[in-house]
Amino acid sequence: MRAMKWRDTTTVISTRALLVDVLVLMLLVGVGRAEVSRTSGLIAEGSKWENPYSIVDSGVEGPTLLITGGLHGNEPAGYRAAEQIRHWPIRCGKLIVVPRGNTPGLKQGTRWLPGEPDATRNANRNFPKTGEPNEARSVAIKALWKFMQDQSPDWVVDLHEGFDFNIVNAKSDGSSIIYFDTPEMQELAAKIHNDVNSTIANPDRRIVKRSKSGPINGGLVRAAVERLGARGFCFETTYSKQPISIRTRQHRIMVHRLMRELDMVGGQGVNLMTSPDDEAIRVAVYDAGGTGGKGVENLERILESKPTFLLHHVGPEDIRAGVLGQFDVVIFPGGSGSKEAAAIGRDGCAAVQEFVGSGGGYVGICAGAFLATAKYDWSLALVDAKTFTGNREIPGVGVKSMWFRGSGAVKMELTDEGRAILGDLPGLVEVRYANGPILSSAGKEDLPDYVLLAVFRTEISKYEPQEGTMIDTPAIVASEFGAGRAIAISPHPEATAGLESLVQRAVAWVAGESGSVYDSQ
Repeated sequence: MRAMKWRDTTTVISTRALLVDVLVLMLLVGVGRAEVSRTSGLIAEGSKWENPYSIVDSGVEGPTLLITGGLHGNEPAGYRAAEQIRHWPIRCGKLIVVPRGNTPGLKQGTRWLPGEPDATRNANRNFPKTGEPNEARSVAIKALWKFMQDQSPDWVVDLHEGFDFNIVNAKSDGSSIIYFDTPEMQELAAKIHNDVNSTIANPDRRIVKRSKSGPINGGLVRAAVERLGARGFCFETTYSKQPISIRTRQHRIMVHRLMRELDMVGGQGVNLMTSPDDEAIRVAVYDAGGTGGKGVENLERILESKPTFLLHHVGPEDIRAGVLGQFDVVIFPGGSGSKEAAAIGRDGCAAVQEFVGSGGGYVGICAGAFLATAKYDWSLALVDAKTFTGNREIPGVGVKSMWFRGSGAVKMELTDEGRAILGDLPGLVEVRYANGPILSSAGKEDLPDYVLLAVFRTEISKYEPQEGTMIDTPAIVASEFGAGRAIAISPHPEATAGLESLVQRAVAWVAGESGSVYDSQ
């Protein structure tokens, strides 16, 4: 059976507070004062530009707010934030979310509308321009503009990203709030500006207010203001030097403050990222401090290729705020386990332990496997394992750390338990390795013994004391922790062609999709 959804753990403070808002709305529905309706559909249906939308109508008189994202396909935080915001319960009015304005561009990671000529390839220049006929350009934007006209929103918010921080580089719109300069909009922008910047410590990465020239001519926001009589903002984050989790959080903070001022939401909501109605396995992938390489990117590719999984990026602020209670699984990818632990802090580590102990799933890959062990004062102690580590004096070289072995291809072999959980991969399986932990039992009486899922059959070493210490040691182990499950993976199957299903099955198992790892023992 799958783990219970929306776990009520002591760390999920923000989720509990949010549920108060949800219950208030349910009460209103129950006494006949409001009837919330949710509808969805496709813009440009049947074409390659198909663009999903969702509409939440509170049944209570109030403003209509339309939120868009993903007009530029190389700006993923906007569409990901919009996908999260569409789950928010609203007190009044109507919330319309169109997260993927350029679906093919998002799939390709390109800024432009794929296949469009230079004159119309920029989606956010294809809306009616000031002083020109009320006509949009390109199939995708013509369909979106017609939809917007039909919906007649009172407010619009378009979510974007820039290549650099506007505060230090005026050539980029990144990290800015863009709007037309009116007293009402100035007051709102100041409140939004204060809220989001209170979460940004680095002064060179703070968000600025920009109203001198207003939103770009030919862009969605300017057209909606001039042609539809709406009021609107363009909220920009910056994709340089910042993980997606931070950027989507900044988008959510800005949108949430606007919706609070419109009385559409209560005091909570920023930390709501999923819905308890989601049928897919909801996976939180940690993408911030301590991660490295292409681990997050590879996990996106592998998990988002299957409708079985719904992936969101989370960072330290999200974890400490208790968002894991909305997920089935959290994954910590490669990088540095100690740096990941330091980034989320003691409160974050406690939140992960509480999440798994109350029924959640954990997958740790390389650094995430180090983090899962019971070896260090910073580790999570989800798995009764220690690692081969420490320093050794190497003649003619000096003192070297034993965890540092190098990287390359090694061979591992799945056990019977491993084949039952991870798939029937017979014989020796080649997998990428990069300084993953060499595991053995830690002998902790308060933790169950781990179960071997795969064993290294070849090794990589740099120094003589490491030789022979990797062969026949665990490559992948599984354990139960409280009501939850954990898998620690030393190598990198997510970076190895042909092992995508192994990763998918590991995530499904810790989510509770099959029986206990101890059933066959």
